[in-house]
Amino acid sequence: MWAVLPLLCAGAWLLGAPACGAAELAVNSLEKFHFQSWMVQHQKKYSSEEYHHRLQVFASNLREINAHNARNHTFKMGLNQFSDMSFAELKRKYLWSEPQNCSATKSNYLRGTGPYPPSMDWREKGNFVTPVKNQGSCGSCWTFSTTGALESAVAIATGKLPFLAEQQLVDCAQNFNNHGCQGGLPSQAFEYIRYNKGIMGEDTYPYRGEDGDCKYQPSKAIAFVKDVANITLNDEEAMVEAVALYNPVSFAFEVTADFMMYRKGIYSSTSCHKTPDKVNHAVLAVGYGEEKGIPYWIVKNSWGPHWGMKGLETQKKLGGESHGATSLPTSSAAEVTTSRVPHTWFLTDQPLVDKEYSFFPEGLHFTLGRSSTLFCGL
Repeated sequence: MWAVLPLLCAGAWLLGAPACGAAELAVNSLEKFHFQSWMVQHQKKYSSEEYHHRLQVFASNLREINAHNARNHTFKMGLNQFSDMSFAELKRKYLWSEPQNCSATKSNYLRGTGPYPPSMDWREKGNFVTPVKNQGSCGSCWTFSTTGALESAVAIATGKLPFLAEQQLVDCAQNFNNHGCQGGLPSQAFEYIRYNKGIMGEDTYPYRGEDGDCKYQPSKAIAFVKDVANITLNDEEAMVEAVALYNPVSFAFEVTADFMMYRKGIYSSTSCHKTPDKVNHAVLAVGYGEEKGIPYWIVKNSWGPHWGMKGLETQKKLGGESHGATSLPTSSAAEVTTSRVPHTWFLTDQPLVDKEYSFFPEGLHFTLGRSSTLFCGL
């Protein structure tokens, strides 16, 4: 499933140079010390000219971090692998450059009425969530969000956690309005897997982090999507149901500058747009909870373990004040081994699609993680 919560000059350096005419910072000795320590930690090396530029960017980011942390926010910011980059550079390298409008997603998901557990964390339920991965300098977050949901669905259904091929989606899913390293949507990626009749494993189709020719081999597919259902616009409660009852949910939102340096705590933003056509990043909700009266999602990102809380974050729920479309792929089928496993993992008499939750015509079939749209205006 996948959800979208919109929270979310010409110069010598094309990688995020400051604007023409911008005044240089007077960098102090402590900021230089922090930068040099950070360079060692992240194994960074620069030419003498680039060093000066990166020091300026780092010092600016460090001041923003300190100013943010001195105020009364629900989350803290901190240094990470992006600390020598401007937000403009991060957007070019890691976020979608092709516009993605989630409002085009049509709803066909009927949720129940609850009640639902007050908290859920699929990481604590067993070996159901793959470790945090790293998309690198490619706007392929949508592929990691997609594979994360499907990997968990397979694991919940079979007890075996696969690692699926993000690179296949980068290379092969363009006919479903996805654009490789320039962006895409999990809902469209699930449709590709469904009509393509499968996705390969990471071991047979390794990740390269760049656009390439499609090398899909149907005989090596290990996971399949049978059908796709979509959550009603603004229905955050349906996303809660999906995470609580089925499996982790893939979702997208608009990343703004403060998200780049997120370190810990419950993230929220008031600076993002309130329309579903502004989303630029996709992640995976692996659970939810509440702390000091603030409900939140537990979110797995694809920026490696040095970002956030070992690659994860907690993100404030919106309490129904959402903007954008929600959608979810459901009813996936998978064969993790060469033998068919006549096993169903969930049955209920409550309505989902066509008044039933079970989608098991043959072999191993199960409901896939939902996809939905996260919202801004927190």
